[in-house]
Amino acid sequence: MTREVIDVESMASSSNDLGNYLQTVGGIYAVLLAFVVYVVWGQFNEARGYVEREAAALVDLHRIASGLASGPQKQIQDGLTEYLDAILADEWSAMAKNDEATIERVGQRLDRVWLAIHRYRPNEECEQTIYGEVIARYNDLADLRTSRLTSARFRIPMNMRILLYAGALIVVGSMYLIWIPKWWVHATVTGALGGAIAHILYLISDLDNPFDGQFQVDKAAYVRARRSFERNKNLLDDAACA
Repeated sequence: MTREVIDVESMASSSNDLGNYLQTVGGIYAVLLAFVVYVVWGQFNEARGYVEREAAALVDLHRIASGLASGPQKQIQDGLTEYLDAILADEWSAMAKNDEATIERVGQRLDRVWLAIHRYRPNEECEQTIYGEVIARYNDLADLRTSRLTSARFRIPMNMRILLYAGALIVVGSMYLIWIPKWWVHATVTGALGGAIAHILYLISDLDNPFDGQFQVDKAAYVRARRSFERNKNLLDDAACA
């Protein structure tokens, strides 16, 4: 392999020292990569958990509200339906783009559900018990929404990104200093190392935004919740007719 900058004999005589250097630098960088992958994968799973739990909280609140008087019941359930439809139609893409205006507009739909709950005044003891459950479920829903939005806003700090990409350049670039007599072997080893690091960096970048990219949280939980709303409504209509 032709060397234009560094003398071949100098590299060959220093191969052991250069090997120890690359092993040390590569080991440090590997630990950094493993740490960042662990963090972004954990955040991705947390975001997925918040989505599943928020969808379940929506279904629970919709069902429990069925025990209230017909007026407040309809206001709450219609408000939840509008909120869920807005998540599917608008907020999901807004989270990927950090579109705070759209997120705020969708949040106002949930605020209107709270107003319907707040205005209701239960009379009987049974209604008071159900009303207490409705408030508790709404609070759980609001907390889960906050957690979901927080997970959507969180990103790897820019300083960490610079460190990741600078480390990749240093590790792969250091392969130039390693003396391997056959060019094709040197090229294969360098290409494999660069490809592996590039794939990991791509994975980190994609998982860093859990609601966008190739690997993203599935919104199927909200779709299932929407179908559950329809089933609950149909059951109530059938019971009223009976």
